[in-house]
Amino acid sequence: MRILSVLVVLVAATVLNNWLAPGAYVLTCVTATAVLMLIARWDGLTLADLGLDAVALRRGLRWAPVLAGTVLAVYLLALAVPLSRDAFQDTRAAGTSAEQLLWSVLVRVPFGTVLMEETAFRGVLWAMIRRRRGSTWATTVSSLLFGLWHVLPSRGLNRSNTAAGTVFGTGSADVTLTVAAAVVAMIAAGAILCELRRRSGSLLAPAALHWAVNGFGYALAWAASRS
Repeated sequence: MRILSVLVVLVAATVLNNWLAPGAYVLTCVTATAVLMLIARWDGLTLADLGLDAVALRRGLRWAPVLAGTVLAVYLLALAVPLSRDAFQDTRAAGTSAEQLLWSVLVRVPFGTVLMEETAFRGVLWAMIRRRRGSTWATTVSSLLFGLWHVLPSRGLNRSNTAAGTVFGTGSADVTLTVAAAVVAMIAAGAILCELRRRSGSLLAPAALHWAVNGFGYALAWAASRS
C-alpha cells in the first residue's frame, strides 16, 4: 500500500509536469517531495535509511566535488572532440536567455528535477524496497521505474537534439524508437545512481552526480549554441 502510494505520487507528478501544468514544474516537484517524505515517515523509514542523516550527508559532501568535477571534465573533453560535439547542439538551449539558463541550472534542476527524482527513486522507493527485499531488488525496481519516468519527457528529444535526430531520425514515426532508447539509457543511469547511493551511503552523492550531468549539460549546450 505504501509503495503503491509512492507510485501514485510519481504518476501525478509526471502528468502535471508534462501535460497539465508544466509551468508549475518546480512547485510540483517540491510538493511531491514533501508528500514522498511523509510516506517515508508513514513507512517507518529514518533519515539514515534515506541516506540523509548527518553521517550520510558528510559522506556525500566528500563525494560531491569529485563526481561533479569528473562530469565537467568528461563534458569538456566531449566538446573538444568534433565527433561528439553534436550532442550539445540542442534547440532548447539555443532559445534560452542567460537568465533562463541560470534559473534552469540553479533552481529548476536542483530544486525540481534532482530533489524529487533522487528523493523518490534513490531515497524513499529504494529504501522501502531494500528493507523488504534487499539492495538488488531495490536497485532493479527503482531503475526500471526511473526509466519509465522518462517516457513523457523524451517524446520530443529526436527533434530538439541534433545527435538524437541524426541517430533516430526527426520524423513523428521516429519518436517511439527515440523514447525506447531514452528509457533504456535512463534504466542504466538509474542503476548507476542506485549503486552510488549504496556505496556512498548517502543520497547526496547521486544527487550531486545528477545535478552535474543536467546542470553542466544545460550550461555547455547553451554555450555551444552561441559559439
